[in-house]
Amino acid sequence: MKTNAARLLDSLGISYEVREYEVDPDDLAAESVARKVGLPPEQVFKTLVARGDKHGVCFAVVPGDQQLDLKALAQLSGDKKIDTVPLKEVQPLTSYIRGGVTALAAKKSYPVFADETLELFDVISISAGVRGAQLILAPGDYIRATGAKMGAIAKEK
Repeated sequence: MKTNAARLLDSLGISYEVREYEVDPDDLAAESVARKVGLPPEQVFKTLVARGDKHGVCFAVVPGDQQLDLKALAQLSGDKKIDTVPLKEVQPLTSYIRGGVTALAAKKSYPVFADETLELFDVISISAGVRGAQLILAPGDYIRATGAKMGAIAKEK
């Protein structure tokens, strides 16, 4: 399966593995995806879309077993206030649907903020841009491909 995200990695000379899995539309949780691709949930990163009061739309990338810390994201992004965008706005902003959002090859190139734990692993898993496929790649390559700014933006659920 070649997605736009995979094509972008190809164009940058970044190696990755595609892991496809069975999609349950009623359970798109990162923990479920982690089980299906054979990785611990803290190694499967979910991409959320947020909007700040000063800098607008951005991507927030956090471990599957954590939730986004909005105050920490606001601080890292330079916004006073930030919140996730309503689900109905995600696809028009990014061209991706819930369960398939990735910061790679989105409709527009928004700033990417990733939780610092991303750098703890040999490989991480991120959405390939569609439900049912994850890209497994080195954290450094992901940071290079997205220009992600790292910080402590995740907290316990």
